[in-house]
Amino acid sequence: MQDAVQFLKQQIRTVSDWPEPGVQFRDITPLLSNPRAFRLLIDQFVHRYFDEKPDAIAGLDARGFIIGSVLAYELNVGFVPIRKKGKLPFTTVQETYELEYGSATVEMHTDAVKVGDRVLLIDDLIATGGTMMAGKRLLERLGAQVIEGAAIVDLPELGGSKRLREGGLKVFSLVDFEGH
Repeated sequence: MQDAVQFLKQQIRTVSDWPEPGVQFRDITPLLSNPRAFRLLIDQFVHRYFDEKPDAIAGLDARGFIIGSVLAYELNVGFVPIRKKGKLPFTTVQETYELEYGSATVEMHTDAVKVGDRVLLIDDLIATGGTMMAGKRLLERLGAQVIEGAAIVDLPELGGSKRLREGGLKVFSLVDFEGH
């Protein structure tokens, strides 16, 4: 597995000074555009969660949709989108969280999960952890049990995975990058 993870890490492009000076943006689009890398990425998650038998995969807007929907398909479970505010047409439940400068709100349909559902929460990257924690709170408010928060990339220097663990969420990521 270590060789596979190293290969995946090499597919992630670092873009310096984007979206602002000093930021090292970790771009997963080269990983997604390479069919071998994309299949290997999904296989890593399938092998990790196959025996867990989640009832659903919840993906965070927007790159969590890409990974989460394919993973849900492979595991033969439903997919739940957690969207940015104002994007869902039915009755929703919302959760607002703090960003570095301001706040944001995510929401999901009130009938997206059932009480007792075991749900895997997934996104492309964990930075400060705010979006994933908001997703966890939404799912739990509807009675679901979040079995783990998963991501391709963790940026440990930003403290998100530590905050998520302190908030009671088990966290898994395939690769870590130092810096942010």
